[in-house]
Amino acid sequence: MEKPVIIFGACGIAKAALEIFNSNNIVVYGFLDDDEALHNTEVNTVSVLGSTDDYGFTRLIGQKCEAFIATDDSILRKEYVAYLKDSRKVMPMNAVHKKAVISNSFSFEYGNFVNTGAILSNDSKMGSHNIINSSVVTEQDVEIGDFVQIGAGSIINTKVSIENEAFIGSGVTIVAGVKIGRGARVGAGSVVVGDIEAGQTVFGNPATDISKK
Repeated sequence: MEKPVIIFGACGIAKAALEIFNSNNIVVYGFLDDDEALHNTEVNTVSVLGSTDDYGFTRLIGQKCEAFIATDDSILRKEYVAYLKDSRKVMPMNAVHKKAVISNSFSFEYGNFVNTGAILSNDSKMGSHNIINSSVVTEQDVEIGDFVQIGAGSIINTKVSIENEAFIGSGVTIVAGVKIGRGARVGAGSVVVGDIEAGQTVFGNPATDISKK
């Protein structure tokens, strides 16, 4: 039987994470959030227990509980990952919805969020701490780094490479063979037909650089 999980963050994707764990019959012990106004409230009947550094609860992680980081703020995610590694000697678990479809030859590491309806195809790989929203489709031979966010309904075609910390908005199409550089941002609804350099922001059909506009 899976250990219960403590979720870091009680807003944003936290409710979706709770639904994911419920879909897999994993008990959520509670939420931790640094917004004191949320303490002693509930998220769908599950309590917000205290702050993310509350040792009374964090000491359970790695022994009686697992941890999951439920925030789409990349800076916070990195801080929480570092905290778990340094203080608890653990990595956050994955949250993969029961209704996501993942090929047996799709590999991924730690702390990933994969929401309902996502289809992650064969012979592809993904690193850690990524957010894959509802109904994302990745075709075969796709590579996704760490701390990447892909918006709902996006389609990532074959042999696409998405480097660390890239952000792909909702409803984006990335054609086959394209490379998305580290920290690049692709606006919602864009169609990406060529490589995007590190740090660039692109938008449109076809997507063009708007970084300096």
